This record gives sequence, structure tokens and C-alpha cells, in this order.
Amino acid sequence: MFSIYQLKSRFQALLRPYVTSLYASHITANQITLTACVGSILVAMLVGYFADHQWLFGLIPIWMFIRMALNAIDGMLAREYNQKSNLGAYLNEICDVVSDSALLLIFTQLKQIHVSLVILVILLSFLTEYAGVLGMMIGSSRRYDGPMGKSDRAFIFSIISLGIATSLLPVDWLNTLLWLIIFLLLITVINRVKKGLQESKNKRE
Repeated sequence: MFSIYQLKSRFQALLRPYVTSLYASHITANQITLTACVGSILVAMLVGYFADHQWLFGLIPIWMFIRMALNAIDGMLAREYNQKSNLGAYLNEICDVVSDSALLLIFTQLKQIHVSLVILVILLSFLTEYAGVLGMMIGSSRRYDGPMGKSDRAFIFSIISLGIATSLLPVDWLNTLLWLIIFLLLITVINRVKKGLQESKNKRE
């Protein structure tokens, strides 16, 4: 099933000159990971606190793009410049779920939104990443299957945020969209478990 994650290699190619410059400046993968996490929390605090000013939701797609770039850069620094570490693996996974949660919690500040739906999206987002990581525990790879992986969520919520900021998307519609996202998150969990089991089985055979 298609996921924006499949476009990652092309995105990385565009970022490679910046990765080279960062390495030359002695910037590490872990520093980039932490920067993306702290930035996400700060953006979430700013937009969430002033949620009544809906134009501020326009900051979310801008930050989501920057965050995706930072996430790609930290991986490239780790792989291509021998910066892989056990600490980096922990930071990569933990910072991702912290960033996701912070940015999604912003939507609980909109009066028209059912908070329970946002919380469910956050919990299922946790579950998709957990299902992806568990693949490595059974001899599979870290699973990134869609249709609602991290990159897909970033894209969808960027579009939603842009719609809110420009008043082109009626906020009342968001609850319906959240139900759709919840359904796609459930499919993603199932896909990651199935693909992880299949990959592990194939390796044993």
C-alpha cells in the first residue's frame, strides 16, 4: 500500500548537500534528532496557546516540512558518517512519538473538535510506531508500511492545518476526517504486523 515514505530516497538526494555541510560543521545525528523534537514541542506550545488565532495553524505545515527534513538528515548522518549508536536508536524512536503527540495535541484546543478523537489518533499513532519497531524483535526489519505512517500523518495534518489557517476547511468537518484517519491508522497497524510476520517467516525459510 502506498506511503509517502516511499519517496524518502528522492527527498534524501535533495538534502545530501546540507548533510555534507552539517557534518563538516561537526553537527551530529543526535543533535539533529533533539532539535527536531524540541522544535516540535515549541511549535505545539505556540500554536496551541493561541489556537483562537487560526492563522497560526499555518506554522504547522511549515514546521512539518522542516521536521521531515531534519528526520531525514539525522538518518543520513548516522548511516553515511558512522554516527549510528544505541543512544541514537532510542532518541530516534522516542523523539518521534513525543513530537507527534505534541503536534497532534494542538487540535484538542479547537472547540469544535471531539478531544477523545484526537487522543485516539495519538494512541494509534503510538501503536503504529510500536508495531513497526516490534518487527526487529522477531527478526524482521523496522516496518514503515502505510497507509498512515509518520510521513503520511505529517502530510495529512499539514493539509488540515493549512485548511484551518486559510479558513478553506470548515473545522466542523475535522471530526469526520479524524474518524477516517483512525481507520487508516488501524489498517497501518495491521499491515505492519502482517508484513513483519511475513518477512520474519521468509527469512527463516
